[in-house]
Amino acid sequence: MKLSKPVHRLKDEARRLSRDLRLPLHAALDRIAAREGFARWSLLAARASQPEPAAGFLAGLQPGNLLLIGARPGQGKTLMGLRLAIEATRLGRRAFFFTLEYTEREVRERLDRLDADWTTLAPLFEIDASDAVSAGHVIDRLATAASGDVAVIDYLQLLDQRRANPGLGEQVRMLRAFARTRGLTIAFLSQIDRRYDPAAKDLPDLEDIRLPNPLDLGLFDKACFLGNGQARFLAVA
Repeated sequence: MKLSKPVHRLKDEARRLSRDLRLPLHAALDRIAAREGFARWSLLAARASQPEPAAGFLAGLQPGNLLLIGARPGQGKTLMGLRLAIEATRLGRRAFFFTLEYTEREVRERLDRLDADWTTLAPLFEIDASDAVSAGHVIDRLATAASGDVAVIDYLQLLDQRRANPGLGEQVRMLRAFARTRGLTIAFLSQIDRRYDPAAKDLPDLEDIRLPNPLDLGLFDKACFLGNGQARFLAVA
């Protein structure tokens, strides 16, 4: 059964319900769970704790692959990227999360929502929220990365927002060449074009990637599209 919202948002609803109706929190949680089709909150929580698709998908990625993760706002692409990075650390690999969208504190808050303990992650997990994030910056920061390590870039369309940076297509080609040479997996979070209509198509696809600047999507090896609690994986190249 698919949840209508991520678990952390359902918890927020329960807290508001508890406050507004002066209910014990456990009773408010059970009400939210009932709305989602579960007899009580503990059953919903157990369902939500089942392995996420990120774990199985990481196993299907090869060193040197470029992955595109596309979704509309609020559909979980950032959390999917973080899950991939977390899974990498669980396998003993290093993970790097580059973001032009969030501060380091905000990234850690999202890790908390995934019940990821930062003190456990920190030895293998690096967050880079610098305004300088671009292909050149990423390559410099990954100078010591080893084959099998994972990098997530949040997000694709912001890489060339600075005029001093190379064009988006050139940056992706640079990162593709670097990933293949070093055996790294690099995931790019991506916006979806506003013209995408979920009523006409349950999930977006490659045709719906927002491309304000030219980019050959054939540079990517795999893609993942999210929406309405679903995830679809496909090979690109």
